[in-house]
Amino acid sequence: MESRSNSEGLADQHQALRLWLKMISCTNLIENKIRKRLNEQFAFTLPRFDYLAQLNREPDGMTMGELSKRMMVTGGNVTGLTDQLVRDDLVVREMDSADRRVYRIHMTAKGAEKFREMAVEHEVWIREIMSVVDDNEIDQCLNMLARIKKQAQDS
Repeated sequence: MESRSNSEGLADQHQALRLWLKMISCTNLIENKIRKRLNEQFAFTLPRFDYLAQLNREPDGMTMGELSKRMMVTGGNVTGLTDQLVRDDLVVREMDSADRRVYRIHMTAKGAEKFREMAVEHEVWIREIMSVVDDNEIDQCLNMLARIKKQAQDS
């Protein structure tokens, strides 16, 4: 009897592993589709889009360190992206009024317009992909993922 319960426990562990792998697979597939569409329709990369999305949430701009932390990339990656986006007149570096050693990054009007244009399409793409689940299923999934995230953070 004990071996049966052990095998049931292993089956539960395998199910958890299958779920994790399925989440990774879905994330990768969706991310690749978004990358491809951003490139094809806007000649833009996903990291550059993510960068502008972070700035869009912060009307007072962000420091390079804040961007790095939010995007979960190195400072060097943020510096490279910033340099590209400054060259394209989508963002500007401005000295922080409180600490002159720090630069705050702000979107330009051109950057804000470009981001809005891409964000509208991005939302359409995501809604299209997610159209196979209804609002109730989305709510259930969001609740489940919130519990998984909390467990991962706490353990």
